[in-house]
Amino acid sequence: MTRLSLGGEVRVAKSSKRAGRAAPQFLEDDPSTGYLPGRTWPVVRYGLISLAIAAVLVFAIELIVRGDFAGTVSFFLQPLKPGWTTIVVFALILIGLDAVLGRSHQSLMIVAPLTLSLAFVGHQKSHYLGDPLYPTDFLYARQIFALLPLLVRDRPMTALAMVAGIVAGLSLLVYGWRLWRRKVPSLSHKGRIARLTLAVPLLAFFVSIMDYATFSWTRDRLQIIPIMWDQKENYASNGFALAFALNVPMAHVSVPAGYSDKAIAAIGRSDVTASVPDEKPDIIVVMSESFWDPTKLPGVTITPDPIPNVRALRSGSMFSPEFGGMTANIEFEALTGFSNAFLPAGSIPYQQYVRAPTPSLATFLKSEGYQARAIHPGTNWFWNRGTVYADFGFNDFKSEETLPPMKKRGPLASDAAMTDEIISEADASDEPVFFFAVSLQNHGPYEPNRYYNPTHTVQAPIGQWARDSLLSYAEGSADADRGLERLVEWAKKRSRPTVIAFFGDHLPPLGPVYVETGFLKDNVAPRKEASADAALLHHETPLIIWSNRTGPARDMGTVSPAFLPYHILKTAGISHPYYTGFLGEMRERYRVVDRNLLLTPTGEATADWSRQKEIDPAIRDFRLLQYDMMFGKRHAAPDFFPETVDKVVAHTS
Repeated sequence: MTRLSLGGEVRVAKSSKRAGRAAPQFLEDDPSTGYLPGRTWPVVRYGLISLAIAAVLVFAIELIVRGDFAGTVSFFLQPLKPGWTTIVVFALILIGLDAVLGRSHQSLMIVAPLTLSLAFVGHQKSHYLGDPLYPTDFLYARQIFALLPLLVRDRPMTALAMVAGIVAGLSLLVYGWRLWRRKVPSLSHKGRIARLTLAVPLLAFFVSIMDYATFSWTRDRLQIIPIMWDQKENYASNGFALAFALNVPMAHVSVPAGYSDKAIAAIGRSDVTASVPDEKPDIIVVMSESFWDPTKLPGVTITPDPIPNVRALRSGSMFSPEFGGMTANIEFEALTGFSNAFLPAGSIPYQQYVRAPTPSLATFLKSEGYQARAIHPGTNWFWNRGTVYADFGFNDFKSEETLPPMKKRGPLASDAAMTDEIISEADASDEPVFFFAVSLQNHGPYEPNRYYNPTHTVQAPIGQWARDSLLSYAEGSADADRGLERLVEWAKKRSRPTVIAFFGDHLPPLGPVYVETGFLKDNVAPRKEASADAALLHHETPLIIWSNRTGPARDMGTVSPAFLPYHILKTAGISHPYYTGFLGEMRERYRVVDRNLLLTPTGEATADWSRQKEIDPAIRDFRLLQYDMMFGKRHAAPDFFPETVDKVVAHTS
């Protein structure tokens, strides 16, 4: 009994001791504030550890994206820069996710792999295409996977290392996750609620101030300055995470200032009406993948000339709004006569905005009795073309899924095979045809020895890999040039009037070739060029508009793809209230309408025009018309797009 009594006394004493230390003992033992028993200040410790983890993670993200240790350090050494805000936001995300997952610091196993992977992808995109990673890029992730075979063929060892790294990383993550669940105590309900009470309101407030279209006093005090007109500077100044967040709203197009039915009614109407010749000409438009003149590279000689036919027939140049990729954005302008300049930077209309019947050349020409057909030897889902072409009014779209087997040249369907298909379908049609064809053969990357039987030689003071890569590109360009020659020779023999338009969508992604030849300082051209001449050098591609009745159009100069419908229909003898009326008047004022540049027919340049307080009323009207037909109430349809009046469908995006 004594032992029991003594034991009881001991237990009572211990209980009393615990009772006396109830508050501090609760904090030490309760994993709601810290799971390491016996340590003091667990709340402060947990917060400091979370901040330290967030700081290391954000630094790693910026280092990966920037690829520059000194530049990354400089970003964080400036106390008023948004880097410190990013660290706090990441700490709040980690704390909130800890509450959801139920264990301290386990959120790192989700946040770190996800954000570091995004940083790596962002660095690669910036390296190869010149643009940062945008939220909307995930809308076409399927395209990236479709191009993986070409990338693997170009750099097999890099691809193998990436696969090994991914497998090893996932294995380590699974092991660490399971180990953490076994070793670290669960958080109490009280601790989880406390974390959520702290993190959720603050994160919600942060989200509320990230709409770049509205002013935020708090965001301004935090030195988070949306630089949406220059995305490279936007990411450099605000950091990868905050700039990425600022771009989330780009999926929404803001209503232009002054938009109303009265504003649309006030836009000047020309006396141009829709009309076509009695003998309707066939119209064939070929957008040639990455077609450009490679002899423009400094110190490069290619023998024989890879593009003699284009050189002989050239009408002018097309000013591409993109560099090295984003083909769909050039298509959008060339088919609709609308401009990417009036849409959020980094957006892709094919992916985001075309959600209902949208006026295009196909819509108009089909209403005039044409068979509107699109051809692309790739898959129909690429760039969402299957859906978009239907909304543009094409009668049909032949792609890899519906075309007959096409002979390949190198790894992709040849330009010669696509030309055969165009000729065959045009000859078989009793009705006039409008063809829009997008080639595939000369798509990058341009791995050395792409073709086993090259017909050209390249002389240049550059490395062997770059020289062989350039040879692969030159061979593809020569094949595209021969395709144009064949179309022209075929059309010359036809009795039916025929108009052929041929142009490159953008400069090719030649990467190191540009750097080694001195054409560019980096693998890609900057979004914001130092001068209009530099912008023209890096964005002009050859343009031919030719008729078997009148020959090639001449002296067109450099034009935005949005003006191509005007030049094509004018050459064909066709008129339309918007495509030759409104765009014709715009063409008299500007030949290039780009996000960063306006260029008049006489060569006068206006850079950063969209940031100026006073904007040319003609540009304002252009933007209002485009918004009205794509997102608004289509007040302009009866006067500018009469062929769409009976086919109006409410926008669903």
